[in-house]
Parts: sequence; C-alpha cells; structure tokens
Amino acid sequence: MEVGIVGYGVYIPRYRIKVEEIAKVWGTDAERVKRGLFLEEKSVPGPDEDAATIAVEAARNAVKRSGINPQDIGAIYVGSESHPYAVKPTATIVAEAIEATPDLTAADYEFACKAGTAGIQTCMGMVGSNMIKYGMAVGTDTAQGAPGDPLEYTAAAGAGAVIVGKNDGQTIASIEDTYSYTTDTPDFWRREMRPYPKHGGRFTGKPAYFKHVLSAAHGLLRKLQLTPKDFAYAVFHQPNGKFPLQVGKELGFVKEQIMPGLIVQKIGNTYSGASMIGFAAVLDQAKPGERILVVSYGSGAGSDAFSIMVKDGIEAKRNSVPKVADYINNKTYIDYSTYAKFKQLLVR
Repeated sequence: MEVGIVGYGVYIPRYRIKVEEIAKVWGTDAERVKRGLFLEEKSVPGPDEDAATIAVEAARNAVKRSGINPQDIGAIYVGSESHPYAVKPTATIVAEAIEATPDLTAADYEFACKAGTAGIQTCMGMVGSNMIKYGMAVGTDTAQGAPGDPLEYTAAAGAGAVIVGKNDGQTIASIEDTYSYTTDTPDFWRREMRPYPKHGGRFTGKPAYFKHVLSAAHGLLRKLQLTPKDFAYAVFHQPNGKFPLQVGKELGFVKEQIMPGLIVQKIGNTYSGASMIGFAAVLDQAKPGERILVVSYGSGAGSDAFSIMVKDGIEAKRNSVPKVADYINNKTYIDYSTYAKFKQLLVR
C-alpha cells in the first residue's frame, strides 16, 4: 500500500468508577464481575464532556504529534455511537477546532464500535488515489449502558484519532493492507429515541464477535501470506478483557503480543475508540520494523483488519503529546451518585 500513518492521538476522561462501586448499588458480587469481564474500572465523561469534545482533544493530539499543517487535511471522518446531535455533524466541530481548512470533506460514521476504523479505510482510499493529501479518522464515544445492565460495568468514554497520508518522511507507520468481513448479525442495537442499547447476551460473543474478528483476521493473514509469528503485537476490539485474549489464542497469538494493547481493564469499553486507543497504546512503545495487527469489531456486524509496519519516524514523534498510559494514570475516582449525576441517570 502507498499510504501510512503520520500522526495519532487519544483522549480519555480522568473520571473513573470501580466495578465494586457499581456492584454495591445493584447487590452484585463484584469479584465475580471482575473475573467474568477481566475488568477493574472504567472511564466516565465529565458533566461538560461528550463525544464531540472528546474527539476534539484526540484530534488535536494527533495533529500536534504529526507535525503537519492542519490546513493540509482534506477529509475528516468521525465514528461514534453517541454523536451529541441526531442532525448536526460532529466532524465539522472537530474540523473547526483543529483549524482545518473549510476546503475539505467531512462526515459522521456509525457502525457500532468499528466506525473509527471504517474512517481509516476511507482515508486510505482517498489518500491513495491522490484526492487528498491527509485524512483524519476519529473513533469517539461516551458509551451508554442501562442502570443495572451488564453493559453498565463496561460502557466507558474515550477517543482515538489517526491521520493518514502518503508514505514519506512524515510517516510513522506504513499500512500494508486491510481486510473486512461483514454480515447482518443483529447482536446489539438501539432504536431511535431510546436512551440505552439492547444486546443479545451470549449471542454477542458467538457467533457475533468471534466469527467476525476471526474471519477478518484470517482473511488478512491469507491475503498477505503472514502468520501470527510475523507480528510483534496484536490489537483486537475489547468489549471486555476476556474476548481479545480468547480470540488471539484461537488465531495463534500469545498473551505477550496482546497485553500491550489491552487497556480495557483500566478504562472500560470505549466503543468506537476501543481498538484505536489500544492501537495507540502499542504505537507508544513499538519499535521501528515491528508489525502490528489491528482488528476492530462493530455490532451489526463487521470487522476491519489492518497490518501495520512501524517506521523510523515514530521515534521523533512519540513523546510530543500525552501517551495512553498518561491518560490512564491521570484519574479521579467517583462514587455511584456522582456517576449518576454525570451520566444524567437522574432526571428532574
């Protein structure tokens, strides 16, 4: 492929709520929940934060890390399940905030948790065909889970942004190829005007998550004639801590390849931001010449797989903005009553 990544950035709200705090309210065994989800706590958006503000922070970090002129960005795509407006794009807010040129194309994407990686693929096509110089894809969410529902333990907030450009002196990683697998599998959904999504329980694991992630990964490996041993790292969509480890094992990856990008235990499932933040966590430590497999997953259902080769340019750009670990470690714990207030669970 002729395209690569010239910059990336993330943002994770500093507020956290522990599994024990949620379990205490609903009379649930916290240790059983933690073992079942391989999760300790999750991020919570502040009262002045939404998917747009979170996307803006990640996008600004990506621009600063890239070192490019934001006026050269010709496309911005923002993927989310929680766009603050039903009719008013988040992408235009991000474009204005990073001081991009108005001579660009912008749009909001929605494909459950893989809308951000769908934006990366769009940018790849536009950059590769010389329609634009740079394109930005953002995955952002303030995920929703009904009070008392199992989703409440995992539904978190965060964003990841990636800037795609031609492979040149600005590139920090080369995108070798991508492969997608998509079916009509309704494992998770939310109707119009409904505040919380519904899910199919165990059905969301098999055949939904595992079938699509495995199929996309196998498809890419066959296409490139690569094996798990050719990769230093593997990042899978992380709705909880167990699914990525299980799917990685089925593919032939070992735990050491997966753990560097597995950050769901500390911040929860950031939905559209999940695989992109996990990917950023790996870029924060990967060395030039190392290959990364990234596979997203979105309910409904589909997966996008990418093979990415880290380049020498990563060393000069890596430390210019806060890393994923910096955001994970910058945290303030809140109780359930404060969480309910921030999430507007209590309506006057």
